[in-house]
Amino acid sequence: MDGQTVAFGLVIAIIIAALIFDYVNGFHDAANSIATVVATRVLSPGVAVAWAAFFNFIAFLVFGTAVAKTIGGDMVNIAVIPGGDQLYVLLAGVLGAIVWNLITWYLGLPTSSSHALVGAYAGSAICSYIYHFGLNSPQVVLKAEGWIKTLSFIVLSPLIGATLGFVLMVTVYWIFHRVSVSKVDRVFRFGQLFSAAAFSLGHGGNDAQKTMGIITIALVAGGYLQMTVEGKLPDVPLWVVLAAHAAIGLGTLSGGWRIVKTMGTKIVKLQPVGGFCAETAGAATLFFATATGIPVSTTHTITGAIVGVGSARRLSAVKWGVAGRIVWAWILTIPMAGVIAAISYLIITLIEKILGVA
Repeated sequence: MDGQTVAFGLVIAIIIAALIFDYVNGFHDAANSIATVVATRVLSPGVAVAWAAFFNFIAFLVFGTAVAKTIGGDMVNIAVIPGGDQLYVLLAGVLGAIVWNLITWYLGLPTSSSHALVGAYAGSAICSYIYHFGLNSPQVVLKAEGWIKTLSFIVLSPLIGATLGFVLMVTVYWIFHRVSVSKVDRVFRFGQLFSAAAFSLGHGGNDAQKTMGIITIALVAGGYLQMTVEGKLPDVPLWVVLAAHAAIGLGTLSGGWRIVKTMGTKIVKLQPVGGFCAETAGAATLFFATATGIPVSTTHTITGAIVGVGSARRLSAVKWGVAGRIVWAWILTIPMAGVIAAISYLIITLIEKILGVA
């Protein structure tokens, strides 16, 4: 089997695996978009996932591809990886992210699919580089530019979400403090339709682009696209944009009920007004991050917003033990996904040697 045929097969495998990741991302993160509207009983679970999936898909009409270019071009210096190994690195990275997502989905932990992907991509790239050049080579595998943005927003996105959620909740309390509870409930049950739509739009806009970035860099590594003269990722092909949004929308349509329970009821018991404030705060954070090309965690963002809303009522309203368990899952995501991807890379390399692929 000649090298060109192998490269073509690997590109196809990466595209399929990336779209599977996008699908898994959709049902893993469905809770982010629908947990509050389901927990407050504004929408039934079936209607809620359809609502979220629709806005996940049409997000391509609103947002560009700045996040895709960060993921594909600003996280890993793919040029220092030997040419014949670049596609193996990408395939192992996507597989590592899928495995970690499935593990955390099974455990009901709302971890970040985004950080699973970047951690896995970095883990497979570092493993490949060490495998070929050892530990003492002066080349840098990871690009500081993309990692500074990503790592800083691991902290900032939940803090921004929590702050906005707290401020919105306090503002609503102040505006409606003389209105009866039943009237407030009716107003915000309707308002949650729009806040859930806005959050789903932000979720689709930010998360689908991560898959676009991986597919586009795979097309570059396979020789089907070229990097720009500045060394940046080229424009994302339209078919890649549409496929990524369709996959995440279908994934959301499949649900993710284990995590819905954690997000919607175990952190804070939400009323429609709280759900509205949390979703609006999360959507505002995602819109800003997506517009500026920052790959953030929608999970971190909405969890922070829910905690902020609960804290506005009273600190004891937040079940801090559950929140702490979720934070530990966040901390572990990047290194654990990286380790799984590194193991995947070594397995792929072993299979390559056994089969004698050119």
